[in-house]
This record gives sequence, structure tokens and C-alpha cells, in this order.
Amino acid sequence: MASNKVIVTVAPTGGMASKQSNPNLPTQPEEIAESVYRSFKAGASIAALHARRPDDLATCNADIYRDINTRIRARCDIIINNSTGGGSSGDMLIERPDGMFENNFDERLKGLDAGAEMATFDGFTAVDNFGDKEILVITTPSRCEAMAKRFVERGIKPEWEVFNPAHILQDVTRLIQKGYDKPPYYINIVLGADRNFQGGLPYTQDILSMMVKLLPPQSLFCVSGIGPAQLPATMQSIALGGHVRAGLEDNNYYSRGVLATNEMLIERTVRMVRDMNLEPATPAEARAILGLPG
Repeated sequence: MASNKVIVTVAPTGGMASKQSNPNLPTQPEEIAESVYRSFKAGASIAALHARRPDDLATCNADIYRDINTRIRARCDIIINNSTGGGSSGDMLIERPDGMFENNFDERLKGLDAGAEMATFDGFTAVDNFGDKEILVITTPSRCEAMAKRFVERGIKPEWEVFNPAHILQDVTRLIQKGYDKPPYYINIVLGADRNFQGGLPYTQDILSMMVKLLPPQSLFCVSGIGPAQLPATMQSIALGGHVRAGLEDNNYYSRGVLATNEMLIERTVRMVRDMNLEPATPAEARAILGLPG
């Protein structure tokens, strides 16, 4: 595969953003499918999807995912990447006796039951802080193992989600070494989520460069910059030979005070790729890069 191809991922919805913050956020299957299709036309080759219930709250319900996936597949051949992270509301929350909330691990696994080619693998334990809620995300080593086995059983390639060096050096590396994924390994480095995520790191050039150096051999990487980190993190990822993600999951704004759409963010990202004398990969080219069936 030519080395001048960059995989552009659209993350259209996420599990935390709301229409109250940005009315352009697609939350229902038809909205998501249409936004993904427009992003595909703009140059995206992977869709990193989160499902929402009819009331817009977060879920990993396989029937809802299947509805989204089917609508997208009827429109285009973009790579479908369902989330096993879930979100911070709805079916994803279990209220605890201590007043905190716990991310619903059993619900997370349902994201693997809707026929996606890829899915996110959030293999870490952390705390999300959203408003008045502290949400424990508990993915112990044994849970990581159970989830990795489910990926293998379903024939789904993981996109490994990492927010700090420990996430790379501990469970991701351990599970790769145990044979739960085949190279090339696709690792998504998320930076700029430090305000809402205990264990998250801010984006700086040095932090991103360090994390890239820590990746296991035969790894490919994507960078997701959150909020104002999106533009500089995208440019640095391209310069380092990585791949990129954009969308309303990560960033509500196109510029100061200007609410974005997914298509606006993808169009800008594709322009950045081309300004670096590179080209966005088509879905077929991205499958070849990732080792997915054609």
C-alpha cells in the first residue's frame, strides 16, 4: 500500500456530547447514517460510531447499532467501527450505593454484536468526571481478557484506545503479546481529555511524540485531539506518519464561537492531509492498510 495514504476517521456522535451543546450532533440512526455518508463523500474511510436511545441517551444496544450499521452500509462502504466504551448516560450507567456511578461493562460488550468490522477496545480502569457525576470505568485485567476473547469470537479487529503511556504499556501490550490481535495493530491515541478523564493527558507535541515512541512494534496509530487540541494534534499526527480522527464526538466547534458539523471537520481534515502532499485513503485502501478483508 502506498505510504502517502492517510486514514481519516469520522467520530460523528460519541457517548457524551449532546444536542443541547450542538444541535448539529446526529444521535438517531438515520441522522448518524446520513452524516457518516456525507463525511465519507468528504474523504472519511472509517466511522467510529456510538449508539443512542430514542431519548438521545447513550447505549450499546445491538439492535440500535445494527440499525445504524445497516443504514450506513446501504449508502457506502466506509469501515464501520462500533464503540465498546459506551458513554456517560442512559444504559451505560449503574448507580452505586456510594453515590458514584459505574460504567456498565455488560452493556459495553453488546457493541460487538451488530456485525461491525472494527470496534474500540477501551482496556483500562479510570474515572470520568461529568458535571455532578463521577463515573467509574472498571476494565480490570480479567475483564480485558474477556472482552478480547469476544473480539476474537466475533472476528472483529480492535482499535485500541489509549489516553496515557500506561494504557499502551500495560493491557494493550499484554493482550497483543497473548495473540488477541494480528498486526498491524491500530492504536488510537486520545489527548486533550484531561479535564474530564482521570488518567487522560493534555495534548502537547512532546506528549504525543513520547506516546508514539512507546507503541508496540508493527503498530499503526491514529490521533484524536479533543476540543482545541484537534487541529494541532491532527497536524502533528500527519507529520509523524500517523492517521487522524475528527468529528463532533471530539470537538463541537469549527472555530471560536462557530459550531461545527461532522462534514465541516472532515473536509478541513482532508484539506490538511492534502496540504501535506498526502491523500486520504479510500475505504478499500484503509482495509488493505489495516489488514481487514476486502
